[in-house]
Amino acid sequence: MPSDLEIVRNATPLPIEEVAWKLGLGVEDISLKGNGIAKVTWEALKARRENTRGVLVLVTSVNPTPFGEGKTVTTIGLSQGLNRIGKNAVCVIREPSMGPVFGIKGGAAGGGYSQVLPMEQINLHFTGDIHAVSAAHNLCSALLDNHLHQGNKLDIDPSRVIWPRVIDMNDRSLRYSAIGLGGALNGFAREERFDITAASEVMAILALASDYKDLRQRLGQIVIGQNRSGNPVKVEDIGAAGPMSLLLRDALLPNLVQTLEGDPAFIHAGPFANIAHGNSSIIADRLALSTSDYVVTEAGFGSDMGAEKAIHIKTAASGIPPDCIVINATVRSMKLHGGGFSSSGGQRPSPDEITKENVAAVTAGSMTNLARHISNMKRFGIPVIVSVNRFSTDTEAEVQELLHCARECEADYAVVFDGHQRGGAGAAELANAVSAACQDHLANGRPFEPLFENKMGIVEKMLKIATMVYGADSIDLQKQAERDLKLIKKWKYGELAVCMAKTQYSFSHVAHELGAPSGFTLPIRELRLNAGAGFVVAVCGSIMTMPGLPKKPAAMEMDMDEDGNFTGAFS
Repeated sequence: MPSDLEIVRNATPLPIEEVAWKLGLGVEDISLKGNGIAKVTWEALKARRENTRGVLVLVTSVNPTPFGEGKTVTTIGLSQGLNRIGKNAVCVIREPSMGPVFGIKGGAAGGGYSQVLPMEQINLHFTGDIHAVSAAHNLCSALLDNHLHQGNKLDIDPSRVIWPRVIDMNDRSLRYSAIGLGGALNGFAREERFDITAASEVMAILALASDYKDLRQRLGQIVIGQNRSGNPVKVEDIGAAGPMSLLLRDALLPNLVQTLEGDPAFIHAGPFANIAHGNSSIIADRLALSTSDYVVTEAGFGSDMGAEKAIHIKTAASGIPPDCIVINATVRSMKLHGGGFSSSGGQRPSPDEITKENVAAVTAGSMTNLARHISNMKRFGIPVIVSVNRFSTDTEAEVQELLHCARECEADYAVVFDGHQRGGAGAAELANAVSAACQDHLANGRPFEPLFENKMGIVEKMLKIATMVYGADSIDLQKQAERDLKLIKKWKYGELAVCMAKTQYSFSHVAHELGAPSGFTLPIRELRLNAGAGFVVAVCGSIMTMPGLPKKPAAMEMDMDEDGNFTGAFS
């Protein structure tokens, strides 16, 4: 099979104006951003804001191996498959961060014959949305430190600043640092923390904002620290909300591209699911729902991460729950969770282990890890489909056992997905299952049952997620988290949503605890207030909001030739 890069370079994409036309968007409704890329104009968004005719399909996954299990491939391939069987479908995916692109993954625009175009641009700078988020976030940091330097009229306590800086790169050296060194002319000396841009509250707001007014208001409500009287200081207080919103003016507009088969695709916002809320934007979903009958959107990492947050954060903000949930599963992930590899969670198995048939490990992984993912998702009252993303290394016996186990665990449907090798044709079985499940859901009155009401307290929400999703017996608020909670309650933010930050490789907070661990206590290390986004980030265990690079980063395999063409990881 050709490489991803070879497939892309042999493709003949449609003019982006023709792709827009498939959605009922004219040339006046889009703004071209290069070859094959356009943003939908604000005027077009406003005209379609109240029209949401389509059904929403949420694609999630089991707890992954470090390779990733092809969830984006499934999302793109499913939208192609739905169009192949005569449905009007579009996918909505997140924008790739350069951290994972140059770190582990090497790219996040799908793969094989289920990709979005132009792949190279999407994986690199794309339309600059993530850079705009970084700029807006760091503008606030600059204005905050300038306020401290210029007399500190608001009496901000420099030791109680909670607003970090961000960069869209994996750089562990920036996790904890000192700024303002070298004397008074160089600013106010204090400790500083860097997060990756995908973890920025500004990124979360971009994904959750409904319009420009909401964006501007949410930015103003961000709490950046406290004054010496113990009261919160907000972005609005230092005059940063207006200029920050200006930097995000273009970034709020969804990006229109196409799949390899010429089907429309929106790419917008890029929060990680292990340290942020992990879902693409509400504004892109609404636009897609107004123009298509089926909208396929993805949530990051396993269902314990992105899908749980899609339900309790994104849906709570949008009011649009999914009509169907697709759980992407693979033979190799089930082998891992079934104890079939010498490696553990967060570690890459050897090629020999992946290729060696091990039906028993598939069974063990499926009846623990997959079983819990299915039961968790079915709890919301939404149909659940298991999609087995087939790899060339899978044996037929392993694939059939995985399908059998999925049905035994009461998935509404269990099918094989072959979109990587066959594109939309390889997704037809999944597309038919999704269509049937959505129609059943609509016929049943679209039932939807989240685990808790928004008015429930933060501790109660964390306990519900820990016990009902992760399998924990209890939670342990560590000293810093207790202090954080006391302050959050004092400032009247005690009923915000909760965004859990933990490892993606396990249901627990420990990457190597595979299968379906239970009976453990989930440690909550600290609570970070994201008042503008409308949630509190609960940092669990040893998770970091600034990732580090692996021993051999994907960047080391990337280069360009004498004509500026990309070579390396994608090839």
